[in-house]
Amino acid sequence: MLLTERLNQDMKIAMKSRDKVTLSVIRMVKASLQNEAIKLGKDMLTDEEELTILSRELKQRNDSLHEFKEAGRMDLVEKLEVELDVLQVYMPEQLSNEELEEIVLQTIKEVNASSKKEMGKVMGALMPKVKGKADGTEVQKLVQKHLT
Repeated sequence: MLLTERLNQDMKIAMKSRDKVTLSVIRMVKASLQNEAIKLGKDMLTDEEELTILSRELKQRNDSLHEFKEAGRMDLVEKLEVELDVLQVYMPEQLSNEELEEIVLQTIKEVNASSKKEMGKVMGALMPKVKGKADGTEVQKLVQKHLT
């Protein structure tokens, strides 16, 4: 099922159950998807483009969550945690640490990298493989660990 269809179905369910938080998050995601489609001049976005937008929304909320925790704004922290839970439903299943490490090692071999100077080359080849399935900072840490 396409993401937009799934969002529409879940939006109807949220409306019927009067789940304001879920409804709000779904509307924000739909607006982001629609804005991106308009920006790109398309009627429909590809799955990869949709995933990119979902990842961006998730990252924005994670960054805000970190800031609010530092500022001691627990009321906003709780709200963002609920929003993150709603967004996480639409993301692909995350890779385990072992799976991620295996992909990192395989990519390092593929691009024949041996030093930290070649990190950009490794990251460039690696990120499309793990897009939406792993956090970029975790991927970067693993690459740095294996490139000496």
